[in-house]
Amino acid sequence: MPRFFSLMIHRILLPLLVLASASHAGNWPEWRGPSAQGHAIASGLPETWSETSNIAWKTELPGRGHSTPVMWGDQIWLTTAVEKAATPEEAKRRLESNTGDQPLTVLGSVSLHALCVDRTSGKVLHDIELLNVKDPQWAHQLNSYASPSPVLVEGRLYAHFGSFGTVALDTKTLKVLWKNEELHVMHENGPGSTAVLLGDRLIAHFDGSDQQFIAGFDTLNGKVAWKTPRSGDMDPRPQQRKAYGTPLVVTINGQPQVVSSAANNVYGYDPTTGQELWKIHYGELGFSMSTVPVADDQQIYFSTAFGKSAVIALKYAGLKTPEVAWRNNKNAPKMCSPVLHNGLLFYVDDGGIVSCVDTKTGEAFYRERIGGKFSASPMIADGKLYFCSREGVVTIINAAKEFKILAQNTLDGPIMASPIADGSALFVRTDKALYKIGK
Repeated sequence: MPRFFSLMIHRILLPLLVLASASHAGNWPEWRGPSAQGHAIASGLPETWSETSNIAWKTELPGRGHSTPVMWGDQIWLTTAVEKAATPEEAKRRLESNTGDQPLTVLGSVSLHALCVDRTSGKVLHDIELLNVKDPQWAHQLNSYASPSPVLVEGRLYAHFGSFGTVALDTKTLKVLWKNEELHVMHENGPGSTAVLLGDRLIAHFDGSDQQFIAGFDTLNGKVAWKTPRSGDMDPRPQQRKAYGTPLVVTINGQPQVVSSAANNVYGYDPTTGQELWKIHYGELGFSMSTVPVADDQQIYFSTAFGKSAVIALKYAGLKTPEVAWRNNKNAPKMCSPVLHNGLLFYVDDGGIVSCVDTKTGEAFYRERIGGKFSASPMIADGKLYFCSREGVVTIINAAKEFKILAQNTLDGPIMASPIADGSALFVRTDKALYKIGK
């Protein structure tokens, strides 16, 4: 069976947990790994390292980007942005239409690239320009122009850059197979939503301050197969309509559905047609989420991010339409996605407080501070959680009801991308370099 269709079956039948087959152990096809939920099939990962110990290689990267790397076979792929500054006059002119009050970066142009790094040696094998954008939208200073993570299957890379465009690259011939630059929204803070792949559909959010919709691209030619506007009442303030979330495919009532959290509502869609199947209002203001939900065989869990932040559990098992099972308003993450393990939900808020809650009730077993500020989503491997901070510190804790820090290790430079792992090595991207941590 071709790997392309193997991935489709995996996403339909196993969207729930870490039951990925051993064939995926060496591959990391998308932002949150083979299960799409931050689980790595790895053991014996190092617990201690520094710039001078337990580093197999360190590769300096050109440009700037926050996308999480993806791996297939001997190749690691990631995206980056080569920036050209705008003149002060250009920056002033373009910012006059901004309705927010966030610290922003304004460019004259940006060249968006795909990088390929050899998994064994760390050598940069390929540096390919995918898009070149003149006068791009501004971006938040905590964001980059290459923040959405690519999707990788055997022989093909899908790189999504929000309103700047979406590209399919043949990873063997290094030829661009197609580009689509026709879908546009005003992101306000730059692109952030990562696309997901299901069969012959690449599905992505477009939740701007001006318009909000979700779209499915045909993976064969890049054409828009469907485009569905967000339904429901939107906040009258443009800044509270935007979102940067990533969808998750969950099998509900025997059918794969796209679970999609946006501003004010979480939605369910048919991945083939884009038809809206259900919608649940948060009950309170929620917007600008940069996360992806997680799910087990009973419930879906997600954060409403900014506004009146809450973590919400939706029960879907045995129901025609999901219902809110519980909500927890304490220390909800705004940028970092959660992790599920053995009936426990773990998440870290932007200020470094880790929560462990019961998936059945939402009651917390603990809330503990690990220090630092966080944008990267955690990873779990071999019963251990890896949290990467913007200060470059990786904190490892037990994935259990009892809080215990196993180690804290520091690298040079902020970490905005999520960590990934293969069978025995950890890969971490900082603002300047990609590290392989292991012997």
